[in-house]
Amino acid sequence: MVIPVEVCFRNMHPSEAIEAVVRERAAKLDRFHPHIVSCRVVIEAAYHRHAKGAVFHVRVDVAVPRHEIVTESEPPPQHFHDDVYVAVRDAFDEARRALQDDARRRRGDVKSHAPRPLARVTRLYPDRGFGFLETAEGVEMYFHEHSVLGAGFATLAVGDEVRFDEEAGEKGPQASTVEAVGRPGHDGGDPRTSGPAG
Repeated sequence: MVIPVEVCFRNMHPSEAIEAVVRERAAKLDRFHPHIVSCRVVIEAAYHRHAKGAVFHVRVDVAVPRHEIVTESEPPPQHFHDDVYVAVRDAFDEARRALQDDARRRRGDVKSHAPRPLARVTRLYPDRGFGFLETAEGVEMYFHEHSVLGAGFATLAVGDEVRFDEEAGEKGPQASTVEAVGRPGHDGGDPRTSGPAG
């Protein structure tokens, strides 16, 4: 299947070499999901005060029937890609994992009688687009704003209970497919100002 691919460069000159790599990686995505409708890739150069030259951010939007899967190469703070090809690779690796998860859900491989584990949001950084949650075992885990389902990252508050999937990140386990399930013991105060219970 030929996937329609749109490649957009921001704050940098278009590169045929980079675009060729993007199109090659996009062409391989249909191995992991049978119903890809389109793929849009945004490659952006930025300048960070701690970096000597440009750093790169890559966003991959893959459309499948009924929803869109968005992945980004943007890692946790203080770690930026100074190699655009590494940024492209990481963004497409994330897209592959997300497509595999979606394909499994569509096949029914994710069993409804085995609920995903519960955790609690412990820290949020809305201006930087990420947060941390704590599992029932006391493990703190990073999650990105694009991993949050439903109403989204903006509606989360410290103390909220969530369900999540665990995946391997650059710096160890991280949470994906984060879904809010409620605010235990919420008495009307502002949960963003309260720390974890315990």
